Amino acid sequence: MATREPGDHAAFAEKFNRDEARVNWHDETLWTVRKRRDLRAGQLPEWEALRSKASMIKDHTLSNLHDYWVQFEKNAIANGARVHWAADATEHNIIVHDILKTNGVAKMVKSKSMLTEECHLNEYLQDNGIDVVDSDLGERILQLADERPTHIVMPSIHIKKEEIGELFHQHLGTPKGMSDPQFLTETARHHLRDVFLTRSAALTGVNFAIAETGEFVVCTNEGNADMGAHLADVHIASVGIEKIIPQRKHLGVFLRLLARSATGQFITTYSSHFSVPRKGKEIHIVIVDNGRSRQLAREDFRNALKCIKCGACMNTCPVYRRSGGYSYNYTISGPIGSILAPNLDMADHKDLPFASTLCGSCTNVCPVKIDIHQQLYKWRQVIVAEGHAENKKKLAMKAMSGILSSPSLFKMAAKGFSWVSGILPVAVKNKFNAWYHQREMPEVKKETFTAWYKRNHKE
Repeated sequence: MATREPGDHAAFAEKFNRDEARVNWHDETLWTVRKRRDLRAGQLPEWEALRSKASMIKDHTLSNLHDYWVQFEKNAIANGARVHWAADATEHNIIVHDILKTNGVAKMVKSKSMLTEECHLNEYLQDNGIDVVDSDLGERILQLADERPTHIVMPSIHIKKEEIGELFHQHLGTPKGMSDPQFLTETARHHLRDVFLTRSAALTGVNFAIAETGEFVVCTNEGNADMGAHLADVHIASVGIEKIIPQRKHLGVFLRLLARSATGQFITTYSSHFSVPRKGKEIHIVIVDNGRSRQLAREDFRNALKCIKCGACMNTCPVYRRSGGYSYNYTISGPIGSILAPNLDMADHKDLPFASTLCGSCTNVCPVKIDIHQQLYKWRQVIVAEGHAENKKKLAMKAMSGILSSPSLFKMAAKGFSWVSGILPVAVKNKFNAWYHQREMPEVKKETFTAWYKRNHKE
């Protein structure tokens, strides 16, 4: 699978923007999903009450995380499941590999799991002789293309049907030039059917782990998680420590929010509960930290762990929609990824909190009321304070701060800018002004706003 390349968000966004038609299509497609979310939310009079309830449940759970996971482990073991704890991605991958080796498994089927993407599990297993096939249609497309997901819910949203048709022609033998979605979907079904029938181990992600019962819930629209788990002898479930909720009754809150926020559906097609392994079968639950407890300890950023991975913030974000998921250069893209990535590696992801207009739309649509745009702003402050911001940006902001905090300097700067722009426009419209590269500069008015305000205020 393609690995991370060095570079920052602006450089990768510029690369994505070279294909204007794709950018426009990407933007319109995601905005359509956002509008469906608004439609479904508007049909529930209790929508805001549900958001508040979900947010409070998550607040309570994060404050009592240890107790709920101990309760979950006790109940899961009583159900017959085997529980494993992983401090980081390396431990997670080793545990999964050991389970497969112990059971003599050389081939595994996997449903969509952003956690395993975060841990680079596929690459690790393949390097150790395990054949892994992703069964989620979007993930399988990416696996054939040797690419990473660009979206939490719609991992291959950036790929057009014609390109999928060519991939299927190369790897699955479909007729060249065939891009009919129904035909391609049917081809994928037949292709994956053999995979499900021949794999003795299946791995799924987890949407919700329930402390009260020791069970976990997996939400899908394709049923691939169910097919893999029910046909396999060994079911491995990878779950981040933020996915716990206290009681089964709380599912009613989250399931009503999840699908509506993600795709504009009333509910996911499949919301499958797993608890007791069938006779002769095994269920292994791998509970993973991988930096989450560090995020929990950051008071300003712990709310990010409320995320239920719906992708609503991506669908609404004007920057994500027009810069593409790969521009974030992290497993999880968009606004939520921009507040999760610096927690793992602040120096490597110092650009992401700045990849935002701070418009607040992400916060407005978040089903669990994460203060996303506020966290983006706070991350900027932390990154500057920790010395990770570029020197030219720090100097520019310091100069801007000095000008904006002094009325006399501000007046001089405004007059100077108007004069220079009018007499020598090349001083603004040049290759050194990154702001100008992406924008058409407005015509500079002869009268400043301050002068206009004073004149009209007197009148």
